[in-house]
Amino acid sequence: MLDTLILSRIQFASNMTFHILFPTISIALGWVLFYFKVKFNKTGESVWSEAYQFWVKIFALTFALGVVSGITMSFQFGTNWPGYMQTVGNIAGPLLGYEVLSAFFLEATFLGIMLFGSKRVSQRAHTIATFLVAFGTSLSAFWIIALDSWMQTPQGFEMINGQAHATNWIEVVFNPSMPYRLLHMMTASFLTVTFLIAGISSYRYLKGINLSGNRALIKLAMTVAVVLAPLQIILGDSHGLNTLEYQPAKVAAMEGIWETTKGAPAVLFALPDEAIKANKYEIAIPKLASLYLTHSFAGEVKGLDAFPGATPPVAPIFFAFRIMVGIGMLMLLTAFVGFYLTRKNKELPTWLLKVLSVMTFSGWVGVVAGWYVTEIGRQPYLVSGVLKTADAVTKVPTNMVLGTLVMYLALYLGLIVSYIWVVFYLARQTLPVHIIDGQKSGLTNSIAGA
Repeated sequence: MLDTLILSRIQFASNMTFHILFPTISIALGWVLFYFKVKFNKTGESVWSEAYQFWVKIFALTFALGVVSGITMSFQFGTNWPGYMQTVGNIAGPLLGYEVLSAFFLEATFLGIMLFGSKRVSQRAHTIATFLVAFGTSLSAFWIIALDSWMQTPQGFEMINGQAHATNWIEVVFNPSMPYRLLHMMTASFLTVTFLIAGISSYRYLKGINLSGNRALIKLAMTVAVVLAPLQIILGDSHGLNTLEYQPAKVAAMEGIWETTKGAPAVLFALPDEAIKANKYEIAIPKLASLYLTHSFAGEVKGLDAFPGATPPVAPIFFAFRIMVGIGMLMLLTAFVGFYLTRKNKELPTWLLKVLSVMTFSGWVGVVAGWYVTEIGRQPYLVSGVLKTADAVTKVPTNMVLGTLVMYLALYLGLIVSYIWVVFYLARQTLPVHIIDGQKSGLTNSIAGA
């Protein structure tokens, strides 16, 4: 049955799913734009100016949708989850405030110069503005990840009259899972943008638009991807071991391990069944889970039976984790193949360009799956060991929550379709010749003109 609790969770999940798509791009794309700007300043090669002028439009569109969806999400703390701010608002409020004051204002202040100031300020000032916007996106991620990580592994506080009060802000911000989650998310953002750039550049290459410039961007993207894809696997393993230490029930759900086991198998595929507390149609490799979780074939891994009454829903975590890992492996394979072919062949194979085009938004799939693992895996708690989700939900009638949920879903569907359409619309535009700083350069139409 869909009660207020379930509908509020679905509503927040839908908003978070939509919102996270855009910071995932803007965080890394800001730094990529800064790289383009520095390269152009250093070499004077028009390919970097053209790349900047095209991708800054995508950045602006992405940033706008991220801001709007983020504001909507923050409203839900009051409308759907009043018990959250009442219980932990003394910690969540300041962290969200720090993000606005130190990061969002920085981005908003210099974004105008970055978008419209290339001919109105010096190249040095424009480059500095680009750097500050990129730095602001990363600083914003820092504060948001700090809050979310604190909800996963809360530290540095005490409960007084049912409310959390900070006793050590360093422990609050740099809680046990924060460094792992921050590095994992930042790398995911760069991988997402790497394949976005490779995908759109491949699409434009296939359309015969700016062939030399897009070839250079594809080569750059594959070079970055071949470094970041293996790094992300290493970071993911470290994050998993940290999660095993502080949130073992989440790991048990990720691995589909129902009973505490020595020599636990790595379950490749199964249909988890919570009614019988077992996996159906299981395909597993014996003892492998114990090896990578405990570094011993005979190591003991706690199963879900070790956490009675405090286990998350297994199936969505189990499958989301495998989708995330599957996308990561696909990126790894594509990165190595793409890196090799972009250096071996002057003409890029058509099949590679088509594969990269299909994988344009593959990073989104991996990021959303990873966040589902993180957030659903925290259940039944909103703040682990401190506040249960059911204790924080609103008392607003079910029909009102359902009505707003339907409106949100319809709006988000329309916006995401529009966003993807605009990105590919801009990609199809030919590059009229324009002169910038004495260099011959191709510029796309502006979003406003489009």
